[in-house]
Amino acid sequence: MGRLEHKVSLITGAGQGIGLASALKFAQEGAIVIVCDVKQSAIDAAVAACQQAGAQAAGFVMDVTDRAQVDAVVAQVRERFGRIDVLVNNAGVTQDARLVKMTEAQFDRVIDVNLRGVFHCSQAVAQAMMDQGSGVILNASSVVGIYGNFGQTNYAASKFGVIGFTKTWSRELGPKGVRVNAVAPGFIQTPILASMPDDVLKGMEARVPLKRLGRAEEIANVYAFLASDEASYINGAVIEVSGGMTV
Repeated sequence: MGRLEHKVSLITGAGQGIGLASALKFAQEGAIVIVCDVKQSAIDAAVAACQQAGAQAAGFVMDVTDRAQVDAVVAQVRERFGRIDVLVNNAGVTQDARLVKMTEAQFDRVIDVNLRGVFHCSQAVAQAMMDQGSGVILNASSVVGIYGNFGQTNYAASKFGVIGFTKTWSRELGPKGVRVNAVAPGFIQTPILASMPDDVLKGMEARVPLKRLGRAEEIANVYAFLASDEASYINGAVIEVSGGMTV
């Protein structure tokens, strides 16, 4: 028996990176995996990989900034599977620039996906979770959402904001049996980092006591633990998974 046996788990941004690693980890743990992303081809590949791991899986094109689409997907999942047990708010984007150079479009895009998108998805599932008396909402923050980072005004604000959501919702939903936690990854090898020059990546590695970047699977493992009953008394927490880079 996996730790997430039959738990209906909706993961946003599940087509690549940490989201895909999480979908596969949840599949291995016996979850019913709901893969949500904006790219159909990535969704199809992720669903196939989850099914290959022996899990029941379904995929939906879902833009977290589109509330009507979010509501429609949640309604379809509830109709098909009867419940939603876990939401992993993983979808996120970066549009980096220093404060004096950042455009309004760059600011708005990151806030829209990383903050408003988390609000949309969580609000869409919260009532269902409260009605069933159980559920877990997991939010992707970042070490940048705790300490800030040069050139990431918009991203830092969104990830700080997600921590605010987590603290608030854990108080509001906790009495109804719904746990809300955040994970704050450090530097993780994902497609977002793929465009960075080698010397920058080496510099990042040097700042981490473990002297390497994290793997997407190492974040997925924490999500799987937090989603499971093993984490039944963890609520309102922000768990940093950074190899100790902020020590």
